[in-house]
Amino acid sequence: MKIVVIEDQAMFRRMVVQLCRAHFDCERLEEATNGADGLRLCMEVQPDIVLLDLDLPDTFGADVIDRIVAAVSRVRIIILSSHTEDYALHRSLKAQVQGFVDKNNEPPEIVLEAIRTVMSGRTFFTAAALKVKTLLRSDPTAFNKLLTDREEQLLVLLANGDTNEEIGTKLSLSHKTVNNHRRNIMAKLGLHTTPELMRYALEKGFTRLRPVGRS
Repeated sequence: MKIVVIEDQAMFRRMVVQLCRAHFDCERLEEATNGADGLRLCMEVQPDIVLLDLDLPDTFGADVIDRIVAAVSRVRIIILSSHTEDYALHRSLKAQVQGFVDKNNEPPEIVLEAIRTVMSGRTFFTAAALKVKTLLRSDPTAFNKLLTDREEQLLVLLANGDTNEEIGTKLSLSHKTVNNHRRNIMAKLGLHTTPELMRYALEKGFTRLRPVGRS
């Protein structure tokens, strides 16, 4: 088996690497601390399994999944994350990952079960992830049923404090277009004020993940 671990928390990463080394016959077992190095390793190693943190210093982990899948045939991706809010699960499910491990409430050893499960052709989601996954599918008012991909993208930027001008620059949109998107997002979600929008974004996890370029 060939495994790549992409995780910036040193203690957790080392525990996962040690567990994999002790329990699996690994042809290659490599580790990276950010998305760029992780993608480079995936292209080089062609792993069977990628263990991927969502909150990386240079990117949101879900943003590199498509590039990993394009570079590695038949790869199986398991998310390792302390973020089990709605938005993190939603992005991971959209990327069609095979597993999601909650780092907050599960011991590191759960990673071994996750690897064995996805290698057998099944999916693996820990309890907290399964709960959110079920709610997202069953709630007709969930943001993933109301907002477009572009509106979700804008909500992340708005929630993390970007101004209309900054968002417009990042997404090549006019200030007026960004403002129209903001109004549409609030209308779809039944929100009437900016503080209400920020509370919603915090509750659903749009503000929990580290924005690129911020500490």
